[in-house]
Amino acid sequence: MIQAVPALSAARNNLRQLTTIRYIALGCLGLALAVLSPVLPRGSKLLLLGAMLGAFAVLNALARGRTRRPPPISEAEFFGHLLLDIAGLSCLLYFSGGATNPLISYYLVPVSIAAATLGRKLSWAVAALAFACYSLLLVFYQPIPALVPTAHHGGLNLHVLGMWANFAVSAALIGYFLFSMAETLRHQQQQIAQQREEQLRDEQLLGVATLAAGAAHELGTPLNTMKLLVEDALAGPAGHRTLAEGDLGVLDRQLDRCRETLKKLVRAASVPAHAQAAQPVRQYLLALLDAWRVIRPQTLATLELDPSCPDIVAIFHPAIEPALHNLLDNAADASPQITVDAHWSREILTLRIRDFGPGIDPEQRQHLGQPGRSEKPHGLGLGLFLSHSTIGRHGGAVELHNAEGGGTLTRITLPLRVPRP
Repeated sequence: MIQAVPALSAARNNLRQLTTIRYIALGCLGLALAVLSPVLPRGSKLLLLGAMLGAFAVLNALARGRTRRPPPISEAEFFGHLLLDIAGLSCLLYFSGGATNPLISYYLVPVSIAAATLGRKLSWAVAALAFACYSLLLVFYQPIPALVPTAHHGGLNLHVLGMWANFAVSAALIGYFLFSMAETLRHQQQQIAQQREEQLRDEQLLGVATLAAGAAHELGTPLNTMKLLVEDALAGPAGHRTLAEGDLGVLDRQLDRCRETLKKLVRAASVPAHAQAAQPVRQYLLALLDAWRVIRPQTLATLELDPSCPDIVAIFHPAIEPALHNLLDNAADASPQITVDAHWSREILTLRIRDFGPGIDPEQRQHLGQPGRSEKPHGLGLGLFLSHSTIGRHGGAVELHNAEGGGTLTRITLPLRVPRP
């Protein structure tokens, strides 16, 4: 699992960039106020506009400081800052000519930022508010004679109406296309992050596979030696046995399992994927559980196969069986009784393994599926990791939940490889 890297959150970074844009805009507005001061009415209006710019500069400084404080910045908070920009711009424009002021096109800036950073509903809310404020400023504003178009004849000037219509179309196009591009970019970033996690998991799995290949070679000789010793002990007189016959039987079965596992590893490495044989799904599941019952005879395992499922054949990779055996082992370690039910269609197989143990501890859930982490006294922490990785590599998934009434419910979904006719 990829560890999270401490970094500036997207919303925090967006707010920091927004404050920079505000400083630039406030500087331009201040310069425009200085240039227009000779044609502006002397007195309270000029002072009011200057005071408003100063107040917005103070608010922007506070917003800049907010980006340095630890509490996370939510999408709703960033949305509020964009609303503040629209409200502040509307106040300035109301006292400086309304829709006749060329700076009214600045409404497109918060609309564009919202489309690039916010969700669909919030981005369209910003666009709608900007359009509403622009529309109100067509009627309600304090005029500045120098900004009134010369063709004005007591009504709304066609040039001003054209600017308004142009803004409406521009805001709609920017909101739609910029949001679509930003959504695509966010989706691609999520895919890249997921691919990085899968790549790291594959690297871990490759390391385990390399060790497994070496272990298979090294274990062959000692297993054969132990098998011969157990067979000799079983064949000898009962009075000379140092272990009980039942213990020797258990040891013999475990050795058989080890040898069979090594044989499967060799067969899986030597048989290409396209040469694997198909078999009936129902028969495969029955054989899988029968083979597991041999090595875990003390566990009462009940298998329920949905009779309504189709009788189809599928190709199962050799690695699937040990992955499912690992999950059955985990359930058997939790309780002496487990239930397994299976349902499948022509596309997917769903297995549910239920045990009646203590369930999943909340702290334990954080480390599920990580190699080297095990809740068992002598566990290596590889079983669940390998099962997750193996089934995931074949398009499936493993989910563990606390079952109602106690215990753990393990849900496995696996796409079926049905051979072509």
